[in-house]
Amino acid sequence: MHKRSFFILSAIVVLFSCSKSSNSNTPPPLPPEDFRFTGVTVDGVSGTNNYSYQSVKVSPVIKLAFTVPVSLTSASSAISLIDQHSVSAQLQYSYASASDSNTIVVQPKSNLQNIEAYVLKVMSGLQSQRGTKLNNTITVNILTAIDSTDKFPRISDSALLDLVQKQTLKYFTDFAHPVSGMARERNTSGDVVTTGGTGFGIMAIIAAANRNFIARSSATTQIQKIVNFLHTADRFHGAFPHWLNGSTGKVVPFSTKDDGADLVETAFLMQGLLAARQYFNLATNEEKLLRSDIDSLWRAVEWSWFRKYVGNGPENVLYWHWSPNYAWDMNLQVRGWNEALMPYVLAASSPTHGVPKIVYDNGWAQNGAMKNGKTFLGYQLPLGPDYGGPLFFSHYSFLGIKPGSLKDVYADYWMQNKNHTMINYNYCVNNDKNFFGYSASCWGLTASDDNRQGYLAHSPANDDGVISPTAALSAMPYAPAESIAALKFFYYTLGDKLWKDYGFIDAFSLNDAWFANSFLAIDQGPIIVMIENYRSGLLWNLFMSCPEIKNGMKSLGFQSPYL
Repeated sequence: MHKRSFFILSAIVVLFSCSKSSNSNTPPPLPPEDFRFTGVTVDGVSGTNNYSYQSVKVSPVIKLAFTVPVSLTSASSAISLIDQHSVSAQLQYSYASASDSNTIVVQPKSNLQNIEAYVLKVMSGLQSQRGTKLNNTITVNILTAIDSTDKFPRISDSALLDLVQKQTLKYFTDFAHPVSGMARERNTSGDVVTTGGTGFGIMAIIAAANRNFIARSSATTQIQKIVNFLHTADRFHGAFPHWLNGSTGKVVPFSTKDDGADLVETAFLMQGLLAARQYFNLATNEEKLLRSDIDSLWRAVEWSWFRKYVGNGPENVLYWHWSPNYAWDMNLQVRGWNEALMPYVLAASSPTHGVPKIVYDNGWAQNGAMKNGKTFLGYQLPLGPDYGGPLFFSHYSFLGIKPGSLKDVYADYWMQNKNHTMINYNYCVNNDKNFFGYSASCWGLTASDDNRQGYLAHSPANDDGVISPTAALSAMPYAPAESIAALKFFYYTLGDKLWKDYGFIDAFSLNDAWFANSFLAIDQGPIIVMIENYRSGLLWNLFMSCPEIKNGMKSLGFQSPYL
């Protein structure tokens, strides 16, 4: 072989050998990495199926576990903790231990807020130490715990009741409509005033005057202002609409066809006015005029008209609405059991437009069909829907009607209202739906604002986690120990969330960390009045002292030592 050709061949063999040796030392490519989330703990508690935690400390330790080691440098942009107001918490990140980089620990740099809903999100931008991106997104829901420390100094129970009555009264005095003096429907209603809520407010003003929270003369002046306005406001057969314009006195339609008389709202207004007529009994010109003007409004209500005079004559039932534009189109009969006992009592008591007992028996009592008689949570319920319905059934008409020792062929009314209250209370204590916060000191379901549905008649049969302070507080005559326990919890423990310019806010849900910013006349008024009935029986005694009421209730078959 030629020397040059041999040299080239040798070189090729050497190069081939070197190349083969080099390839054998290169590691094979790594298989694809399975980077997945495997679980979470919050303060050592493992997550549920939907990764939701309640009553979490404000300085939680959140551990997120994965299948492979995680890159901490990617955590700050991929993991967030945001509250329900879209505010992000500042976080710090670490490994669970020096030997466990598959688990990262997430902690807020400063304490979170109590009773606040937070969402922890882990985005797909999170990377493993090899740079693999997470293959899914994780959401963890966190609801922080109640701060059990007192928000206000402790005072005596009597002083606390004074404070609640005084503060809540401001809704009906400081916030009263400047022209009419009537109660606005709610704190955002502007010129819209409510007839029924004004009736409750009048009773609240009486309680305040009797306790010297306001001067008797101031109370007389405001109620006279209301009465003067009512004499000029829209009326339909003597009955007022649900809403009025507080400046003009013109009807404000509650709905399209509800633009005329509302008999139930009128009854609640008259309940308050009759209590005022009985309270302001001095021989002064001011109080004599007030009594006379109230009597004129009372005697003008044509209760019997609302038996719906059509066809062959009046029906033996009262109708809720009548409209000058739609007549009886609303077609809603007032039948029990609910909050509307008062229209039947007043209709039977009217000295000018009364109705006979058959209207009560056939219409309201449905000839006994309003009876229940079943037992719920250990308490027999004489009347109404199963579990009793919302608690305002035992409040609105009983601001004036005294239920103690009151009976007729259908029920013992003290038993009805007390047992209704205790069913509501025990339902909340049992908390079968596991709503956060329900307890022996946090209870009460009734109609109020709602964070999901705007406004809802909450009850054991219609419960979405919303507590209404008026429910437990207005039940004080029926369950004093349970109501006062709720009052103390609302004021001392939740006071920074609930206690505002006009007393307690309308409603809240600890389960959703939601607190209403509203106040409603029909919820604030019963708080003052029923606390007063618990303390002194004042409004019960005033209303039941009306000669017409005594006669009317007797004519319906009621029995009571107060008649």
